[in-house]
Order: sequence, then structure tokens, then C-alpha cells
Amino acid sequence: MNIFDLQYENSIKKKGPLAERMRPLSLEYFVGQKHIVGEGKILNRAIISDKLSSAIFYGPPGTGKTTLAKIIAEKTKNNFTTLNAVTSGIKDIKEKIKFAVDELSIYNKRTILFIDEIHRFNKAQQDALLPYVENGTIILIGATTENPYFEVNPALISRSLVFEFKQITNDDIKSVLKKALLDKERGYGDKDILVSESALDIIIDNSNGDIRKALSALELGVETTLPEENQIVKIDDDIAQECIQNKKIVYDKNGDNHYDTISAFIKSMRGSDPDAAVYWLAKMIKGGEDPKFIGRRIIICASEDVGNADPRALEVAVNAFKAIEIIGMPEGRIILAQAAIYIACAPKSNASYIAINRAMVDADKNSLEIPSHLRDKSYSGATKLNRGVSYKYPHDYDKFYVKQQYLPDNLSNTNYYEPKESGYEARMKKFLDYLKLS
Repeated sequence: MNIFDLQYENSIKKKGPLAERMRPLSLEYFVGQKHIVGEGKILNRAIISDKLSSAIFYGPPGTGKTTLAKIIAEKTKNNFTTLNAVTSGIKDIKEKIKFAVDELSIYNKRTILFIDEIHRFNKAQQDALLPYVENGTIILIGATTENPYFEVNPALISRSLVFEFKQITNDDIKSVLKKALLDKERGYGDKDILVSESALDIIIDNSNGDIRKALSALELGVETTLPEENQIVKIDDDIAQECIQNKKIVYDKNGDNHYDTISAFIKSMRGSDPDAAVYWLAKMIKGGEDPKFIGRRIIICASEDVGNADPRALEVAVNAFKAIEIIGMPEGRIILAQAAIYIACAPKSNASYIAINRAMVDADKNSLEIPSHLRDKSYSGATKLNRGVSYKYPHDYDKFYVKQQYLPDNLSNTNYYEPKESGYEARMKKFLDYLKLS
């Protein structure tokens, strides 16, 4: 590092953003992610022993992915170099690979390549890394906010350990903010600052689990608040409220969170929890989700999870979808909520869902003849072929029912539909049992 680089580094440490200055420099001060970097965990052991293999760090913003990479950079005896997939291209990748090849050839020293937002690289760019990850020329650490199983080359995934970073808890964020207020070298420990507990809570509650966002809000409050006569800078609730941005809804219509949120919505309706269902619905609406997409999922849930336990559920869901098409948003949110709550509160049965899945398996593997008595006899010559001759018309019999074979011979004793003792379907089951006794 030359004198100018050194001066730049020192300037960042002293005058850079608080979030940058407060980045922990060792695992000892790293906050959160105990499930992967706690004592005895595999990533902790790999970092301490400097035996890291290629890895993908996956999780929400502000959870420590880049910070952990910088700790690794300080700890490792290997070369450590970085790329940002937003600003880098294939030329930059080739330069890093050439550097890694030269270092391994000349000095027998491996290179750790940290790629931030690796999901932004296209397939060709990711493919360029593959041979060198595979033969060990580089140790890849990729950071991404997107599900790597959707966004990262499967071949790279198969050669890497995937570590999921969880959202930071409010207690952890509070401990970081308090350290920033006490730290004399990197934080505000050399100033008289008084932040009320309620003001800290406002900042934390609106940080959405993002340490960087919380530190930035604290910094804004400290730097823009004039000290009182006694030179104490006081941060109260009003100042804290001014320093936070509106809480960002963590929802990407085209990303991993889209699938996770719709999954939570459906499972809440299926689980008969109307409060959870309407919460996830609100999150999708606030995130800008297509209301027709939500409506379609409600229709599917009405049939798959409620089914004949309440046949009206499908009617409610379909009518809700049609109403959305007519009136649109924002009023459509009321209709979606009504339908979602109806589905959540309805009795449940997946018997129809199970029945069609079972039948589809048999339909796929068997090509069985239709019984002669069920075949069409409306054309000339059908009788000579014995088509439909022995068919029994149910309306000609008592109870409008008569026993006869409707399935192919090899499946004649198969039960696909097994109605449940739930809602209206319990009545259907009782009726079918009554017919069987006839």
C-alpha cells in the first residue's frame, strides 16, 4: 500500500460514514449469525484456521455479508481481492483470474475472490469463474440478497457451501448503536451525546433488521443536531423520527421474497389463520404485487385446501378475481381481504387435490380400455360392437343410483377420492356411504 492509499484508508476510518467506521474487524465483535459463525460452527472454524473453501453468503441487506468478507480478508494468509458484480464485467473477471493464476504459479499462494451481488453476473460471467473454482485456483466468496439456488450457476453452487444470513435482531442492533456512542476511535465516544431509550427504539424498529440503516439514522441525528448550552447533543423521539426513512417493505416482485411471501400467505389461509393471511396480503399489496396474481392464488387455495368442505369458497374466490378486474386497486384490497379471510376461516379438505393427483399417476402409467357399457352408442353400428349395450341409467333406479363398474378393469376397486369429516364434505361422505350400503 502506497502513502496515498494509506491516507485514503485512514480518512475512511476517521471521516467515513459511521456504518463503515463501525464495521467489526474480527469475529469477536461480529454481531449476529451465531448459527454459522458461532463458536464451533463450520464457518467459524474455517476462518480461524484459514481453511476456507468456496462459499455463497446469502441474506437480506445489512446482515453482515460484506463485513464478514472483510474479516476474512484480515484473517487470511491467502491473497484477498474483490469485485462488485454491478460495475464489473468479463474483462475484470479475467484480470482477477490472471492475478490468481500468477500468484499460484510463482508464489504458490491462493487467492480469495469476493464478489458482491454475484447474482448480477449473467450466466457467461459466472461460467468464466467455474474452471478456476473447480481446480482451486481461486476460493470464491459470493454475496447475494437473492436465493442462490435461483440466481447462481448450479455448477458454482455445487462447488460451494451456502450460508444463509438471518435478519439481525433488535437487541443486536441496539448493542451496535450503543457501542457506536461509546467508541472513542470510530464512533462518538469523544462527544457528549444523550440518546433516549425510546429514540433508540424508534431507530431500531424502523431499521427493518438492517444495521447499516440504523447506524446511518443515528449518524444523521448526531451530525445535524445542535448541542445545547452544556454542549450535550440530545436525541429525542422527534429527532429520531426525522432521521429515519419510511420503513422499506422487503419485497421483490421478481425475487426470492416474492415466492416466500406468497408461500406464507397460502400457508396462513390453509392453516386457518385469518390474521396472518391478511398480514401477508397487506405486505404483497404494499410491495406492489399484481392483485390478479394474488387473486389466482386465492382461487387455487379455495379448491386445493378448502375443496368440498365448503364449495362456496371457490365461488367467493372466483367472484373476488372478477371484481378485481372490474374495480382495480386500491379498493380491490378490500375484496382480496374478504376472500382471503373467507378461505382462512372455511373448513378444510384437500381430498379433491389428493384424488386428482392419485388419478393422474394411474392415468400416466396405464393405458386401459374403457368398459364396453360406458362407451358411446349414438352412432350406427355401435350395438353390433357391443358399445353401451349393458349400461344402467341411474335415474331409472331407486335413489337414482345403481351399482356398476365405471373404472377400467384393472382399477375397478381403486379409491381416489376419500372425503373427509369436514364441513359440507362430511355430508357428501355420509351420502356416499349411504349409497354403498344400498
